[in-house]
Amino acid sequence: MIGSTIYLNSSKIEKKRLRKDKFASRLMLSVTVFSGMIVFLMVYGLYLKSKPILVNIPLGELIFSTSWHPFKGEFGFFPYIMGTIWVTMVAVVIAVPLSLLTAIFLSEYAHKRVMSLVNPLIDLLAGIPSIVYGVWALLIIVPLISVHIAPLLGSFSTGYCVLSAGLVLAVMILPIIIHVSVEVFNTMPHELREASLSLGATKWQTIKHVVIRKSMPGIIAAIVLGISRAFGETMAVLMVAGNVAQVPSSVFDPAYPLPALIANNYGEMLSIPLYDSALMLASLILLIIVLFFNIISRVILIKVERSIQ
Repeated sequence: MIGSTIYLNSSKIEKKRLRKDKFASRLMLSVTVFSGMIVFLMVYGLYLKSKPILVNIPLGELIFSTSWHPFKGEFGFFPYIMGTIWVTMVAVVIAVPLSLLTAIFLSEYAHKRVMSLVNPLIDLLAGIPSIVYGVWALLIIVPLISVHIAPLLGSFSTGYCVLSAGLVLAVMILPIIIHVSVEVFNTMPHELREASLSLGATKWQTIKHVVIRKSMPGIIAAIVLGISRAFGETMAVLMVAGNVAQVPSSVFDPAYPLPALIANNYGEMLSIPLYDSALMLASLILLIIVLFFNIISRVILIKVERSIQ
């Protein structure tokens, strides 16, 4: 009798525990699904707000037109898209060599003490607000380009140009590329390095022909993540890019990236027909670009992990 009572009590406790476990798992699943759905909700919401201008003006005309006259109902995004591309590409060209060399040093050459000193500094770069980067660029980079770099290259620039925005953006994406690259280098099996060294290769030859070659997909993923961050950066770029709606022809020309367009104009003149919708379309284009690059980087990283396993 006592044994059956104990069995019934333990059975009830077990059922209660299983119900709690099932409830907790379903709750976590719901939260996870909701977190993932936020992105799709954002895309859908921006699409609904962009629909009026998409109905009135063909998408091809919106993207490839250079005429931006809201009072006339003309909304050409081409100068802003090209401004975004110019600034991002300059940032990537500057940041990638610096990031990869730093990542190689940290993963292959640096002593643990050096890594313990350098890693917090890199993390600090990632945590500095963009407005601080913008102020720093105004005080240092803009005068440097206008007074020294542009005249040295036989050109004129006010300092508010593609190069200024690209330089500050390069500093901002350095931590992302460095951290991902270091992680990719560290996941490379040590047996590959030892095999190369045992065949008589120097340390640099091993890094160049074995580590970097094997890590190339991960390096590309790191660069793509940096590009996606650069595309969406707003405040620092807004402060030094010049914000002139024209297609740049050199790095010393001003540019007007899409994030700066949205930040500068949202909330103003929204009574103009289609103006609000045009800015929402700019946000949608920017979001889709960033999502595209993030998905590419994630796919590449998954392939790297599978190839290592």
